[in-house]
Amino acid sequence: MSEPHPSLTYSSYLALDEVLAAQHPRSDEHDELLFIVIHQVYELWFKQMLHELTGLQRRLEAGDTPRALHTLGRVRAILKVAVAQVDVLETMTPREFTSFRGRLDASSGFQSEQFRELEATLGRRDSRMFEHYPEGSPGRERIETAMARPSVFDSYLRYLLTQGYAVPAGAIERDLTQPWEPSEDVQQLLLAAYGDEGGAAQVAERLVDLDEGLQEWRYRHVKMVERTIGAKMGTGGSSGAQYLWSTVTHQLFPDLWAIRSQM
Repeated sequence: MSEPHPSLTYSSYLALDEVLAAQHPRSDEHDELLFIVIHQVYELWFKQMLHELTGLQRRLEAGDTPRALHTLGRVRAILKVAVAQVDVLETMTPREFTSFRGRLDASSGFQSEQFRELEATLGRRDSRMFEHYPEGSPGRERIETAMARPSVFDSYLRYLLTQGYAVPAGAIERDLTQPWEPSEDVQQLLLAAYGDEGGAAQVAERLVDLDEGLQEWRYRHVKMVERTIGAKMGTGGSSGAQYLWSTVTHQLFPDLWAIRSQM
């Protein structure tokens, strides 16, 4: 057992000097600090979810049902916290936000590299996700790399192979850079897995929890935007609530939803 390092403290272990010095309001308005802290916390949760989803894909492809279920439960719990944070942000009135909004210039949540990487990990394949990042920039490379590797659903299909299910070869060997297209063959396979009522069905239900959790977060996010700025354009030239509404009902795992009417 290693001996504790004598100079390690709570503050140094958590790098609190750096973390607590990372907020730089651009105005004297009271509420700008809250806006910064909330969004920095979101970025930390995005980082943790990316870390968890990487572990999830490893565990799925290794056929490790218990640990995959545990990880999916953790990601779902993080999403619940992310939703709850909207309550804190909604304590800011439209007038309070407007008091410093002009200082944000072209910055926008649409520029979150980690959220774009998270979307790609969950299966989104859309070049618009990275086209406004300069070619060769670290952010663009991260997003492009995520869009070229297996998504969470791709890993679930590989998990089904480890559980003895005959996954269609085309579903496994597909071009990973392209969006997943719902498949009747895969849906029949999923129905068989649900019929067996084993680990594969449990993991599928936790994936639906994840999908629903992200939709819930998107809904609370867009309602918060409407409550704060109404139909105004978003910062950085985005369309604001209009675009966000278009994402609310997007399904990460459409096959898992399609089979609901066939059970």
